[in-house]
Amino acid sequence: MALGSGAIAPLYSVRYALRALEAVARRPDGVGEDELATELQLPPRQAAGLLRMLARESYLRELDDGGWCAGEALLRLGGEDSRHQVREEKLRQALDRLGRSVGAAVYVGRYVGGELTVPHVSAAPDRPAVHQWVDLRSAAHATALGKCLLSQLDHEGREDHFSRHPTARLTSRTVTDHRVLLATLERQPATMPVLDLQEYAVGTLCAAVPLTAGATVGALALSLPIGQAHRLREAAETLNDQAAPALLSLSL
Repeated sequence: MALGSGAIAPLYSVRYALRALEAVARRPDGVGEDELATELQLPPRQAAGLLRMLARESYLRELDDGGWCAGEALLRLGGEDSRHQVREEKLRQALDRLGRSVGAAVYVGRYVGGELTVPHVSAAPDRPAVHQWVDLRSAAHATALGKCLLSQLDHEGREDHFSRHPTARLTSRTVTDHRVLLATLERQPATMPVLDLQEYAVGTLCAAVPLTAGATVGALALSLPIGQAHRLREAAETLNDQAAPALLSLSL
């Protein structure tokens, strides 16, 4: 299931977004949109879209003359006491919007200290989260989220993980041969979503895409009931295409 031409757009969007925020921060009185576009080396239309995304996230504020200055969220990031709070708040908001957009429960996963963690989940009655009937730390081999995280490790890191977490069969579709899993993870293209087709839980489909900020190994995932299998491809593409705000909140 290949993604479209915008498959790696979120990563580049975040790089440009960080440069835009730095440029605005250097000019407390504001800076014109054309000047920003030139500095970022972006076509005016792309620059305009980027700046308006940052405004929606409250990182920037548009001035009456069409220029741009620091928004409330960017100003709050300047304080050590509020920095963590702002990042968590923006990430939660980004996940909620993304969940509503894709019509699915969405998850942020991280691989920290040799273990999978899921610190953030956005779900609602009409888009329920998957029932975690087996601890996800022990089920990375059977979940899209886990496999996406493992695909970002080196070979030794994956071997270490499987040495500590045996690949148990959770459903009839679970791949348990860790050599097969290692080979699959090695071949996983960064521009394609990782899938779980009822490997973790019968009746549930999942897709995940990398969400890497700096040295942090992360992933963004969604889950759908089997009855909505026809939506999986489009939902995975939307997940990837709209990942920039969530990735930005992790990068700041």
